[in-house]
Amino acid sequence: MSYILLPVITLVITKVISGNLALSLGMIGALSIVRFRNPVKNPFELVMFFALITIGISMAVNWKWGILLTVVILIIIILAKLTEKVSRYFGYDIYSLSFEEGLTLNLIEVHSYNKLEELESSKHLLQTSFINEEKKKYYYRLGSRNREEIVRLKSELEKNNQIFNIDIRLN
Repeated sequence: MSYILLPVITLVITKVISGNLALSLGMIGALSIVRFRNPVKNPFELVMFFALITIGISMAVNWKWGILLTVVILIIIILAKLTEKVSRYFGYDIYSLSFEEGLTLNLIEVHSYNKLEELESSKHLLQTSFINEEKKKYYYRLGSRNREEIVRLKSELEKNNQIFNIDIRLN
């Protein structure tokens, strides 16, 4: 989504500040402060900061550009969420972590035909899960800072014949 939103934000910035030297210097200053003074957890968060600043400045200069940018951002976010839901419904995971997005966890993704209680009740691992009721498939994504814990979990889960896919990403 960052790659989709950045060109639109840049278009609005250039349209709003074109021909106004004072406004362009102010915009550069505002975006620089956000970039260098804010602790950013992932790239999308930084893109959203830029988008919000751009919306605010463009609403003050030319409200049409501000409203257009707001609507485009909302449409892109809604379409991305719908695309994710549709792809997961059909058993695909089209979104993956890009450059680990600042994540320092070791990850394991497990696809199973049955609910796995040992993963459902895991207290030490960060967990997300998704169930496709229609196809009777369960998807789990777990993370831990402890690399050995992920490797140990993978070796335990490989013995289970109800699991049809295990992927791990180790740091």
